Amino acid sequence: MKVMHVDSSAKRERSNSRALARHFIDELRVQGVDVEVDYLDLTVDTPRHVDEAFAIATYRAASERTEEMKATLAASDALCKRLFEADAFVFAMPMYNWSMPSVFKAFIDSVTRPGLTYLAQPDGRIVGQFNRQKTLFITTRGADLRPGSMFASMDALTPALKAAFGFIGVAGPTFVDAQPLQFSDQEARTAALARAKTELSEIAAQWAVHEAVAA
Repeated sequence: MKVMHVDSSAKRERSNSRALARHFIDELRVQGVDVEVDYLDLTVDTPRHVDEAFAIATYRAASERTEEMKATLAASDALCKRLFEADAFVFAMPMYNWSMPSVFKAFIDSVTRPGLTYLAQPDGRIVGQFNRQKTLFITTRGADLRPGSMFASMDALTPALKAAFGFIGVAGPTFVDAQPLQFSDQEARTAALARAKTELSEIAAQWAVHEAVAA
């Protein structure tokens, strides 16, 4: 199984989202899955933010692009190719101010490509092209945003990720959300991370069964 693992936390060794993603990859291997990881750290290799040149080039038909336009889109093309080649996606991120890190938003903008990662149909429908890959989002949240909590209505991250990736074909992604972390006592933090690790181990077992059946 080729897994594209994408980290986006500004923290390094202190990052909980990074640690949880590593835990999941390790659990896949424990379950006997032959894992090949294509790793991307968005804080190191941040896709270019959308500018005028990118916006114009991406909406120009491929056959009509100038050499300059092709150069503008080259990094995005390469990133999309990596996604197409993966069998599964593992996207790990902290929640920053109720939503995703800006580097991950830049990633989404870079891989949401008309005529490439989504196709517009004559009847107006959009057909996303990433309907083959299993997708896991691992998020860490400072506050408790679970249903019924004080801040539940302020979770802008989950719907944004579902909408963005649903548009390019990801249906029914899996979410593991470690919460609350930053704004809680040590006991609550420990419990949140333990819950997340348990969920990730269960998902790894499910992926392993699916992989064995597919083989």
